[in-house]
Amino acid sequence: MSDIYVVGVGMTAFGRLLEKSVYDMVGEAVGLALKDAGCDAADIGSAYYGTMTNGLFQGQTAIPGPIAMRRLGIEGVPVFTVENACATGSSAFNLATLALRSGTCDIALAVGAEKMNIPDKAKMFSAFDGGWDVSTVERNKATLLAMGEGVTPPPGTMSERPYSVFMDVYAAICRNHMLRYGTTQRQIAAVAAKNHQHSVHNPLAQFQQPFSIDEVLASPPIAYPLTTLMCSPISDGAAAVVLCNAAGLKRLNGAARRAVRVLASVVQTGTTRGLDEPHKIIAHLAAKKTYEQAGVAPADVDVAEVHDASAIGEILNAESLMLVPFGEGGPAAERGEFTVGGRMPINPSGGLESKGHPIGATGLGQIHELVTQLRGEADKRQVDNARIAIQENGGGLYGIEEAVVAITILAKQ
Repeated sequence: MSDIYVVGVGMTAFGRLLEKSVYDMVGEAVGLALKDAGCDAADIGSAYYGTMTNGLFQGQTAIPGPIAMRRLGIEGVPVFTVENACATGSSAFNLATLALRSGTCDIALAVGAEKMNIPDKAKMFSAFDGGWDVSTVERNKATLLAMGEGVTPPPGTMSERPYSVFMDVYAAICRNHMLRYGTTQRQIAAVAAKNHQHSVHNPLAQFQQPFSIDEVLASPPIAYPLTTLMCSPISDGAAAVVLCNAAGLKRLNGAARRAVRVLASVVQTGTTRGLDEPHKIIAHLAAKKTYEQAGVAPADVDVAEVHDASAIGEILNAESLMLVPFGEGGPAAERGEFTVGGRMPINPSGGLESKGHPIGATGLGQIHELVTQLRGEADKRQVDNARIAIQENGGGLYGIEEAVVAITILAKQ
């Protein structure tokens, strides 16, 4: 990976963008990324378009990638549509790095987009129904919800409103961590409060209002221990990244000064494991591979963006990435270690629960933030002296964990 670079990033605001079509958002994000890289559509040698809902919501059930790219003048080159649940954007990024390493092109584009806020609310929530093996739904539920056994939700902590079953799954994962390690609801709330405070300084975040730990705890319940402010919203948005190899960097000589090096990019599926085998967690195994590929250690990391569709995700992933020992994520969050200015800043963007979570764009939105950090351009949320950054993005469910995880390590030139 030593000769792969990110030379351009672009991202729309994330949120309820009711006035914008998916093509409006793709055009905005790609236009910003191309401008940032100092190139145009004709320079792109291959493109990877990530989306999960274009078929279900916009009716583009086939070739959404080629359709979206042709609208932007990216034609006559390989264009691939990528879907890997919430890890879709990061998977598109990984495929772009592989194309560049192979030499099939010198400059590649990864883009992800979703238009998820639609008038039909039942249909909107149905987007998540395919995020596991649909032939074994009842077995999936039983396996995942059993993880929460042993912790009884206090009265009034379970919402009567209908939500996706995945909220109950996230809650069960929380309870399992609470039971195993003594993690508290307040520690989980500390993650969400920190991320909402980070998002105040991110003009592209869906939510930009600070909340205290007590306010997070007092927000409407979803499923114990999760409250509304601990969970990501349904979001629209797009993000794009222009990558190149050494030959491409020579062509884009104006981009070299601000290029960010890709030290490693890994996409991995899980392996069968038990609840008592944290060393086999998919993100932990992928992290080991990524650190080895990058030639760096967890102690070298200065800033991280991790997948936190609910706040427990940040705790779990901080542990899996070895940024803290297993079981120490909750106490570290409560001590403020994951805050900008703390020992190990995580999710300076505001994370998914604050920045937003347009599924196909999420991973590339994380890359956007880390590139901005490594360039020293993050303004009031800037992590001092950031030189090494790690990104983790998980998608779908299989067994007792994510079906796929993508991890990327970036470095300042």
